[in-house]
Amino acid sequence: MRESDLINDLQTRGMRLVDPRVGHESRRGGAGPSDHKAVTIGDTTVMVPVHTAPAFESPYLVDVPDGSGRSRIMRNGTEIAKVSFPSRPRFYDLTTADGIPYNKIAVLHSRDVLATTVLQTCIRYESRKKTCQFCAIGQSLAAGRTIAQKTPEQLAEVAKAAVELDGVKHMVMTTGTPRGADRGAAVLAESARAIKAAVDLPIQAQCEPPEDDIWHQRMKDAGVDALGMHLEAVNPEVRARIMPGKASVPLSKYYSSFEAAVRVFGRGQVSTYILAGLGDTVEDILAMSERLCALGVYPFVVPFVPISGTPLESHPAPAAAFMRAILEPLGTMIVRAGMRSEDIKAGCGRCGACSALSTYEKLKVSA
Repeated sequence: MRESDLINDLQTRGMRLVDPRVGHESRRGGAGPSDHKAVTIGDTTVMVPVHTAPAFESPYLVDVPDGSGRSRIMRNGTEIAKVSFPSRPRFYDLTTADGIPYNKIAVLHSRDVLATTVLQTCIRYESRKKTCQFCAIGQSLAAGRTIAQKTPEQLAEVAKAAVELDGVKHMVMTTGTPRGADRGAAVLAESARAIKAAVDLPIQAQCEPPEDDIWHQRMKDAGVDALGMHLEAVNPEVRARIMPGKASVPLSKYYSSFEAAVRVFGRGQVSTYILAGLGDTVEDILAMSERLCALGVYPFVVPFVPISGTPLESHPAPAAAFMRAILEPLGTMIVRAGMRSEDIKAGCGRCGACSALSTYEKLKVSA
């Protein structure tokens, strides 16, 4: 099995662990890749579901590490591949000047990506009638694994330590959507400015499209290197059903905001997250991706992962064949558009750990 196909299969089916303690803590709840664990296959580190319903029934079993720190992935008693797990980051053992554990401020994603949710609350999450049905932003806060708002000073302190102690290469800052026309851009700009004053670290900011496009330049001037504005779903009917609050921001606003952002950050430095498996067809996603590539926006398509405790916890994950039908032609599309994940300065597309997309993209580059 090709590495790209194995990663795709693992990310849709998940994996079972003989020893769940292997590697540093898995991600549960929160706003980022949740109910996952980071695993390195060959030279590629990816996030694979371990705490989801599909994962509990996965045909893939990962055994305990051998003397070299590598584990076997087994399927029906046959070894499929060797994997390893990133170790616990050293910065996790520290606390901020005001007594907050660093891993409540920001966490390590993949091998070298620092991630944080600046505001752990969201206007979309306040009402079941408006919430994104897949979102677990409130879970980690309720469980005491994070704090409601990270200050610029805290973020700068933790980012500096993560670079110095663990070799972090770039940072993702997302946020719940606050009330206000900037849709979170203001707090992201404030945070980026403080981080860049403390350490030279490329930053991706993620928010809904601000009402006024001037915020793109303000974020850029504050030190944001790349921007993510996430569609999640692309068909209007699916958007209205799955995320009724966020769908009140029309696709037309996303298109105009994408155009404005690309003028500021450049082609390939603006991206959007698309969750495949929520109801959009292969054709829906590829048609949207073609439009995004024409705009200079990197379409980061990832398999939907049903998270425990959300309204969609029993929704099935997409089949590996469904994902491959999207990712293979999408890899070609992205390369033809002159946008590659490795050229993104910071963020989810550069990291690539939540999707097999970058591995399909590299197949097209080497072909």
